[in-house]
Amino acid sequence: MIYLDNAATTFPKPSSVVRAAANACLAYGANPGRGGHKLSAKAGEEVYLCREKLASMFSCEVERTVFTLNCTHSLNIAIKGVLKKGDHVITSSLEHNSVLRPLEFLRQNSVISYDVAKVEPQNEEITIRNFEKLITTRTKLIVCSYASNVFGTVLPVRELAKLCKKRGLLFAVDCAQSAGLFKIDMEKDGIDIICAPGHKGLFGPMGTGVLMFSKNTEIKPLFQGGTGSLSLRKSQPELYPDALESGTLNLPGIAGLSAGLDFIRSVGGEEAIHQKEQHLVKRLKEELYSVKNITVFDDMHGKVFAPTLSLSVDGMHSEQVAQMLDGQSVAVRSGYHCSYLAHTSRKTTETGTVRVSPGFFNSERDIEFFIFCLNKIAIGGKI
Repeated sequence: MIYLDNAATTFPKPSSVVRAAANACLAYGANPGRGGHKLSAKAGEEVYLCREKLASMFSCEVERTVFTLNCTHSLNIAIKGVLKKGDHVITSSLEHNSVLRPLEFLRQNSVISYDVAKVEPQNEEITIRNFEKLITTRTKLIVCSYASNVFGTVLPVRELAKLCKKRGLLFAVDCAQSAGLFKIDMEKDGIDIICAPGHKGLFGPMGTGVLMFSKNTEIKPLFQGGTGSLSLRKSQPELYPDALESGTLNLPGIAGLSAGLDFIRSVGGEEAIHQKEQHLVKRLKEELYSVKNITVFDDMHGKVFAPTLSLSVDGMHSEQVAQMLDGQSVAVRSGYHCSYLAHTSRKTTETGTVRVSPGFFNSERDIEFFIFCLNKIAIGGKI
């Protein structure tokens, strides 16, 4: 199988990640922070080590680096944990449903209001102005993706952070398509909240996520329960990360995530991974323009972009194309990619798009075979 769906989750995982997750189950699989014995202490040490690595990677305080189940979980905690009744939020026209749906839930329940700022891929200044003109006296938060999961568009995150600082707003970033691919520094970039999955660009197992927030940001718990600390108190502890980490953590997943972070360093860091994946997408884009009956949704324009490309075949639904490719053992994503806003903004709701997202373990030969198969589909409607 040629796997070109890395925007959904990276696959295969590095062998070191698989070994680390298995070792957590086999060698020290006790509950971290829930016992006074050696195995529990060892589990706690592994969790803290991963927390330290993440904090260092993103320039966040260790205690404000919180483990979650996934990026969606992180976004729900962040969005619902900083907003109160009457607040106003601004998001972008390229957002994943993991941002849109929590906002829509709060709006439908008369907690907040929100507006959507149009992203102009070829003009960052207009994009910034589109955000700024939506700011009101009630605006509390701007939340947006670092990069679109459909079109690979990279938003002007640093400029939006400056806008938030100037206007006294919180700034939260969905890093689902950027963590592990771009060097993200919370302090230098001016980001208040980062939400990221562990299983994509960080190469960890599924069921892992992280929420990081600045020292000046306070987030209320989304849920309460056992934290392994202050057990004789009826109320939730206020100290971080305990306040936001009720219940048993995913120890095997966190151990695997820790190994994934080590893997990133071992191959030269985020920049080396991004360069390789960006090269594959550039090659893909160049070849696609010579294929008849193909529409490429190109937000690259020679700039930095996330290694994700969407396309459509004339007269065919994206699901048909993906099924034909699957028959040739090529895995891509089709449909709407959990992104209502992105597809409505580009008017691709009728057929969806075929999303191709190469990863670190793909080769130019994989891209060549994909092009070969797609060319046959586009010309003859079959392989």
